[in-house]
Amino acid sequence: METFGARLYRAVAERGPLCVGIDPHPGLLARWGLADDVAGLDRFSRTVVEAIGDRVAVVKPQSAFFERFGSRGIAVLESTIRQLREAGALVLLDVKRGDIGSTVSAYAAAYLDPSSPMYVDAVTASPYLGVGSLAPMFELAAAHGGGVFVLALTSNPEGAAVQRAVAADGRTVAQTVIDEISQLNRGAEPLGSLGLVVGATIGDTGHDLSAVHGPLLAPGLGAQGATAADLRTVFGSSLPSVLPSYSREVLHAGPEVAALRAAAERVLAECRTTLATS
Repeated sequence: METFGARLYRAVAERGPLCVGIDPHPGLLARWGLADDVAGLDRFSRTVVEAIGDRVAVVKPQSAFFERFGSRGIAVLESTIRQLREAGALVLLDVKRGDIGSTVSAYAAAYLDPSSPMYVDAVTASPYLGVGSLAPMFELAAAHGGGVFVLALTSNPEGAAVQRAVAADGRTVAQTVIDEISQLNRGAEPLGSLGLVVGATIGDTGHDLSAVHGPLLAPGLGAQGATAADLRTVFGSSLPSVLPSYSREVLHAGPEVAALRAAAERVLAECRTTLATS
């Protein structure tokens, strides 16, 4: 069984270092001339899949924008996941789940068990009930070749109060998360299947990412303010492990498929240039 880290490594080599989000929030649906309903959601998602599903290494649907429509929205999400997988993209579902015991095990089964209708290649997860609380998620991911991207240093201003708090051993909470994920990835080849989420807008992190040996998802590029060039400041010597993530910068180009493709190609070219000069 091929690990997520190996699949991601190959996908980036073949399609380039880019993750594109599917974030069908009301403003984007309106911008595309679509109604803020399930039909609009379905049309939006299908158009994005048609435009980039066979071109981009990783596509990241934001679960919340599907969940807000209830069971019919979840049905669209399930369909979108299937379409993306058929197009050859790796699917990273942005759910930021985190809990303990049987509950986190159930979350893991929902997204990382191949028998689930929402089975994806990887998910985002919150470690702030303790990294160890996510063990069932890590274990199921390993069993089925999945991946987990754990929040470490996020770009929202409220995050610093928790993530940069200093523990008794002198490390920040974020550095503790980074170190624990680094330990879990040790020995994986060519790349670990546990990644970290580090916002592209935060500047010099003051944290050591050098031993992670896993993918570093960098949201916040484009409409949120960061540029591909900013990745050098944020990630330094860890730049080769970065997976840049864009959403609105690409999605604003819709609803024409050709325009979406052109936007994705443009940001991918910027990312290639930045990562190649690392």
